[in-house]
Amino acid sequence: MFNYNPPQWLFLFYFYSFCGWCWESVYVSVLEKRVVNRGFMRGPFLPLYGCGGIMMLVVSKPFYDNFLLVYIAGCIGATVLEYLTGVIMETLFKVRYWTYDHKKFNYKGYICLESSLFWGVCTVVFSHFLQLPIEKVLLMLPMGFVSVTTTVLTMLVSCDFMIAFKTALELRDFLMYMDKAKEELRRMQKRLDVLIAFKGEDVKEGIGSKIGGIGNSISSRVEGLSAGISSGIDVLGASLEKSFAALREKIMLNPADYVISAREEAAELYAKYRIIMDRLTPSPVRNFFEWYKERTIMGNPTMSSAKFSFSMEEIKNKVCERYKRTGDLEAKDNDVENAG
Repeated sequence: MFNYNPPQWLFLFYFYSFCGWCWESVYVSVLEKRVVNRGFMRGPFLPLYGCGGIMMLVVSKPFYDNFLLVYIAGCIGATVLEYLTGVIMETLFKVRYWTYDHKKFNYKGYICLESSLFWGVCTVVFSHFLQLPIEKVLLMLPMGFVSVTTTVLTMLVSCDFMIAFKTALELRDFLMYMDKAKEELRRMQKRLDVLIAFKGEDVKEGIGSKIGGIGNSISSRVEGLSAGISSGIDVLGASLEKSFAALREKIMLNPADYVISAREEAAELYAKYRIIMDRLTPSPVRNFFEWYKERTIMGNPTMSSAKFSFSMEEIKNKVCERYKRTGDLEAKDNDVENAG
């Protein structure tokens, strides 16, 4: 029972990974009411399920004749695997691809009692019922076919995994940059408020009610931010654009009121602001890794980040809005074609 050679074990790993992808994609697609390509990678494989399937066979083999021990071994083995995978992925990428925070009796969101008990049942059903017909088919396959298939799949999955790994690291770096950028933009906003109010009470009133209103709005927003209210890049960017516009108008109308050092500082702040925003703004023609990153986010709607929670949610919202707009445009194009 369960005595396979290395190519057969590898074949089973890919088979379980594919079945796991089918299950997860269908389940999440139903919940999200849209087609979801689930998983860390973009190909139709979920390695966690492949590892889980192999683990279930390995831990159940010594206790195969005792359902209770198989159940307990499955609970423990799957829970350990799920916990280690979650911890390692979050440590590397600063992102969680799943969470059980909403479940009772969970441990830091990585594992929960309900899931552990479910994996125990799966181990019993899988090892005693599902694996038997799978084994019969596997043993009927020519070894040459198994070897060639696993070799080809290994090359494809390895390429997919390397791209996914690189993309996940890019996403982590982008989240870190977003947080630093927000802090820098907030500091710019405060400094701009000082420059706008350069002449004291006279300038606080502004050269007109419009500029005065903008200044008051900006000050209120900065006070809110310092009180702990999180703002997105779009909000901060819009606020800074208004501040730069107000400051430029003041300098153009009354250049003598602003010493050279103040004008140079304003120019330096704007140059730094443009550098930050250009890096945060996606280019019209996105490269392959940007497409891959967005597909990863769309395929993992429960993605979260404890360290960069606000930035992660902001990225997810932007990606969802973009794909919603794309879907609306495609639907309109289809309507036009059908009408024609």
